[in-house]
Amino acid sequence: MGNTSIVIVSHSKKLAEGLLQIASQMAGQSVHIGIAAGIGDELGTSAPAIVDEIMKCPLESPILLFFDLGSALMNCQMALEILPDDIAERVTIVDAPLVEGIISASVSASLGQTNLDVINAAMEAYQIRKILD
Repeated sequence: MGNTSIVIVSHSKKLAEGLLQIASQMAGQSVHIGIAAGIGDELGTSAPAIVDEIMKCPLESPILLFFDLGSALMNCQMALEILPDDIAERVTIVDAPLVEGIISASVSASLGQTNLDVINAAMEAYQIRKILD
């Protein structure tokens, strides 16, 4: 399989665009990062929008979904049910902090790490201390 792709699922299009900007700067052009965020100009998430963004990911690449809130998780899960099985089996919903998880994952993916290593890097973001005593 190819490099890991990342899809940011957020209620806020502005939040997702900001995360995309940061992650793209950190990872460079080697990692496909997409967003499925907002519903038009309103806040919200949509399973069909998530499916559309997943379908833009490079063929054969493992795909990680990062989400901001519980209803975004539900839409990620619904998206997996809509997708054809061969694509859905390449998708993992990642339980990680949104900002730190996406940054860690995008950097790890840009270094060519395995999909499992990219997932682990994202999940390890739970342990990142921002203020050291």
